[in-house]
Formats: sequence, C-alpha cells, structure tokens
Amino acid sequence: MINFNFLKSRRGQATTEVVLLFPLFFILMLFVIKTYGLLVLVQKAEIAAFYAGRRWQLESHRALQFHQWDKNFLQRDIEKKVQAYLGFNNAAQRKFLAMRRIKLEIGRSNVWNTVTITINTYPPRIPFLCAYDKRVVCEYPYGDACMKGYNFICENGGDVIVQKNVLNRDRPHPFVLPGSGASR
Repeated sequence: MINFNFLKSRRGQATTEVVLLFPLFFILMLFVIKTYGLLVLVQKAEIAAFYAGRRWQLESHRALQFHQWDKNFLQRDIEKKVQAYLGFNNAAQRKFLAMRRIKLEIGRSNVWNTVTITINTYPPRIPFLCAYDKRVVCEYPYGDACMKGYNFICENGGDVIVQKNVLNRDRPHPFVLPGSGASR
C-alpha cells in the first residue's frame, strides 16, 4: 500500500495568488496570440506570393492577343486562390489575421514580371498597449518608428506587401559546353 502522508505535510498554493495571477497570464497570452497572428499572416503571404508568381510565370502569355485573357481570367483566378489560401473566405481566420482587403497586381516587362500581393489589415488593438497616449509612449528616444508601430497596432492597421519577380515564360536557352559549340 502507498503511503500518502508526505502530501499532508506540504502546504498548498494560496488561492488568492492564483486568482490574482490569472488576469496577468490572460493578458500575456492575448498579446502573444495577436503577435503570432501577424507572423502567420506574413508567412502565408510569402507562400501565396510564390504560388502566384510561379503560376503566372507558367500560364501567362507573351503574345499581345492573350494579354486581355491573362488579365481577365488568369489574374482573377490566381487572386481567388490566394484569397482562399490566406483564409479571406473564412470569417474566423479573417478576423484572427485581421485582414481587411487583398489585392493582387502584376506588372509586366520584357524580361521580368512583378507579382505584388498587398494585404490591408485592421489594427490588432491590443488593449493594454493602446490605453496610453501615443505622444507619451513615443517620447524621446523612440521617435518616428514608435509612432508608426503605435499607429499600426492601435489606430489604423497597415499593409503587408509581398513582392516576387518572375521571369517571362520563355524556353530556356540550350546548355552549351564551353569550347564545344554544340548543345546537349
């Protein structure tokens, strides 16, 4: 039989300490979760931009007669897929990541295409960080960077912009061994 007398001699944790520490733990977890949400959004935007760039590279046309099709169908289809991946169609995920709008822009040039995804976000509004006046919080030595951060967190949110450059869909040049003049 097991002897549990060693438990009787120990003193228990005071309930008041646990009750007083729980709100601090809750506030800390809220801050960590909101920050984690922003990190998740940035990582998902990077992956979505890679997908959009690669798909544009492989499916778009260089011929002028197909540019309208690329813009009307292909770009819209890529944008829908990017929105679905980022969770824009899911209300809970959209709220957790604080997404307001998503825009996909593609800039063409002779060699490179620039794929830009812009995600406009709501401010996370972390209550205990936004309780103070920004002029007091961002006094010397913090300055302009602190003001931008305070505006993003407490007032108006901001844009997460991810840009990828992809080559036009040309056939690659054949590999030529140096000195041989022949392609393989």
